[in-house]
Amino acid sequence: MTERKPPGMAFETWIDHQIAQAQERGAFEGLGGAGRPLPRLDKEQTSYEWALEWARRQQADPRDLLPPGMALRREREDLALRVPRLPSEAAVRATVAEFNARVEQHWRRPADGPDAVPGLADEDALVRLWHATRPPPSQPEPVAAPPSAPARARWWRRRRSPRA
Repeated sequence: MTERKPPGMAFETWIDHQIAQAQERGAFEGLGGAGRPLPRLDKEQTSYEWALEWARRQQADPRDLLPPGMALRREREDLALRVPRLPSEAAVRATVAEFNARVEQHWRRPADGPDAVPGLADEDALVRLWHATRPPPSQPEPVAAPPSAPARARWWRRRRSPRA
């Protein structure tokens, strides 16, 4: 840990003093990239391009950088991809209801800058999509009736054999 700056000394002088001491100790010897210029970008990079590149380096999803309204719009578009994988119509309706509740909550928040206004998801259209992606119900194989036992003759219908 470095020692504290002496009172009355300017920061620039103190920093130059720290650098000079590190050079005397050899702290800057054998560093990777020594003697080579810093890499330059081919073009000027906007803050948006820089943020996307940073997200890729961090192995993060660039969609996480979207403002809340745009993220909700993107999620509404992705609902059509998620719905066919849901197990039941009730799950579809619950997913859409949860999304619409978050959109309504977003509408109630005060706007803190330009942001897209997301719309509600159409529950009935997504349910129809879910039904359309379901495989047709398989025809149940006809169940063969179990073999019936031979009918027994009733006692009153038995014929008496003629006695001779």
